[in-house]
Amino acid sequence: MSIVVQKYGGSSVADVDRIRQVAARIMRTRAAGRDVAVVVSAMGDTTDELLSLAKRISTNPDRRELDMLLSAGERISMALLSMAIRELGGDAISFTGSQSGIITNDRHVDARIIEVRPFRVQDELARGRVVVIAGYQGVSYRREVTTLGRGGSDTTAVAMAAALGAEYCEICSDVEGVYTADPRVVPGAQRIGALSYEETQELAEAGAKVLNAQAVEFAKEKGIAIYARATASALPGADPSADGTVVRRDAPRAPGTVAGVASERDLLVLQARGTSATLASLFALLDARGTAGKQLHVASFGHGCDGMTVLVSRENLHDEDRLRRDLAARFTTEASLVDGLGAVSVIGAGINASYANVRRGTTILEEAGIETRGLATSSFRISWLIGSGQVDDAVGRLHQGFIEANPQRVP
Repeated sequence: MSIVVQKYGGSSVADVDRIRQVAARIMRTRAAGRDVAVVVSAMGDTTDELLSLAKRISTNPDRRELDMLLSAGERISMALLSMAIRELGGDAISFTGSQSGIITNDRHVDARIIEVRPFRVQDELARGRVVVIAGYQGVSYRREVTTLGRGGSDTTAVAMAAALGAEYCEICSDVEGVYTADPRVVPGAQRIGALSYEETQELAEAGAKVLNAQAVEFAKEKGIAIYARATASALPGADPSADGTVVRRDAPRAPGTVAGVASERDLLVLQARGTSATLASLFALLDARGTAGKQLHVASFGHGCDGMTVLVSRENLHDEDRLRRDLAARFTTEASLVDGLGAVSVIGAGINASYANVRRGTTILEEAGIETRGLATSSFRISWLIGSGQVDDAVGRLHQGFIEANPQRVP
């Protein structure tokens, strides 16, 4: 039988009734003649609640101990779902990330998968069992429990799908796929039938919450199709893009078309200026603290002086107070964190073939009275740095100007 991997998010397993509904959907997949490996997130807001508990104990919790704490949420989900499948007459077994062969690097809180050794999963699938795997977690080569950062269960699912040679990987949540913007912010947001790997990865990097960027990276490398769908939807049919979003190598869209608008509300900008040795010392501090950054820019001002800016997402920064203290102690006025910022991005293949989309988006924001604090581009993305309080307004304005005013045409 062919293998499929299904991932169910926290909202899909938020309580006992929903866990039972997920178990019934898994049993329907088995009845359709497929072997099933299932990856689950923690129930509802469990991860946030555990993190809040840690912060009540310590404003700068040790990252190793944080991983030991946060990985407990998925273990609860996997055991309960396995029990629910058995209650419906199925045969299921649950595995932690380490038991299922998820090997990571040695970073805590935001580890990256470096290898999957799915031998136990393969053995149990061969016995006809449904294998339920705790997402978001793995084990380092030093045998330390690690977690994969926000959205890490997606990464677990796609990495496992690649290791098992699965037919596809289904990412199930409370929304019907990937939308052109967050429907809670933009009422006119539309479901996107198909996205390329690159577009999806840029959407994730820019703050869209439906899929994880590293998960898409795994899918692209192995050519795994991702089906993003609602947990309440039917099983995928002949055209899975009809009621969900398919992520694959190519998407039927005219080059230069904006596919979606994404945003990130809570960003810090680390600004530094000094000699190359000063910046090297700053990078060493960030690595020692495990502080991941994005959109790094370094420029030389001559006379041995360089300038640097790097965006830091607060979401995975669990020791901000300690980082601020270290920056003040070691770099005094040479480095500082700027607060109160967010970013809004438009994404699409070929949108930067000219500067037309940069000019258009900047004009839209200026006419709405939204001040641009920075601008960055890639082959698939244009991002504007703005005040965090104006993010929702900016998303709506850009969505109206780029997507609602220009219905997408299939080439």
